[in-house]
Amino acid sequence: MGFVHKSVLLAESINWMITDPDGIYLDCTMGGAGHSRAFAERLSPKGRIIGIDQDADAIAAATEKLQGVKCNVDVIRSNFKDFGTVLDSLNIDKITGIFFDLGVSSYQLDTAERGFSYMQDGPLDMRMDNRQKFDAAYIVNHYKEEELTELIYNYGEERWSKRIAQFIVAERKVKPLTTTGELVAVIKKAIPKGARQAGPHPAKRTFQAIRIEVNNELNILADVVTEAVGRLSPEGRIGVITFHSLEDRIVKQTLKKLARGCTCPPQLVICVCGKTPQVKRVTAFAPTDEEVRENPRSRSARLRGAIKT
Repeated sequence: MGFVHKSVLLAESINWMITDPDGIYLDCTMGGAGHSRAFAERLSPKGRIIGIDQDADAIAAATEKLQGVKCNVDVIRSNFKDFGTVLDSLNIDKITGIFFDLGVSSYQLDTAERGFSYMQDGPLDMRMDNRQKFDAAYIVNHYKEEELTELIYNYGEERWSKRIAQFIVAERKVKPLTTTGELVAVIKKAIPKGARQAGPHPAKRTFQAIRIEVNNELNILADVVTEAVGRLSPEGRIGVITFHSLEDRIVKQTLKKLARGCTCPPQLVICVCGKTPQVKRVTAFAPTDEEVRENPRSRSARLRGAIKT
């Protein structure tokens, strides 16, 4: 199966990010290079696109998709949290734009054997980087009941987290859970019938929580956004696409904090911390009604951006 992924907020991302055709742009979560390819088409032969992804399938697909563009291209397999090391290895200090498209790709969701989907049966995996040992099966079969409750509540915002954790622990005592189908069945048993009929798929929130934990998606986010702003040239731009409220809140609050600068308590008349705003024009874009109709997965997407002072 080819790496197919419909890039969300594509026009908004291009218009926001690409301000200098000769600039250096870093796509930290390249996936199948939908955004990167569109960015590259706006660049001159002097311009440069650096694409990072931790997924081997994405690297192969992106390398192919970026063939024939007129700008300079580097495709590197790495985790987005290590983008600074990637730039250092290329002897690049400051860049024109840095872009993140967070979350799971359509390809990862639609490939059953990757274990991301609650709609198809596959192994309990959910690793974006298959070089790491820690996977969804480990969490489901080894985390204590309290840890599972907390994880599903905090990262899935799931009100039935305690019951789901209890049912998982009871089930794994009989035999380990090894497939997404088995986990979905346990979740459906745990959530009362009335609650299952309203709202999204009953397993959606739990699967989100486990995926975030497997890939350490939230713990690194605020630091990565702060570091990204630090690598921008003056007037350089950051753009971050998020797909759920937990990610979005972290990005929004981090950019707001960077725009404020001063961290002194409000009762102090004079600033003593000496911190100045690092970004300006903090902005956000949502998908159009037309895009949501064409691609329902884009419904919850938000693009947040800011400009380096």
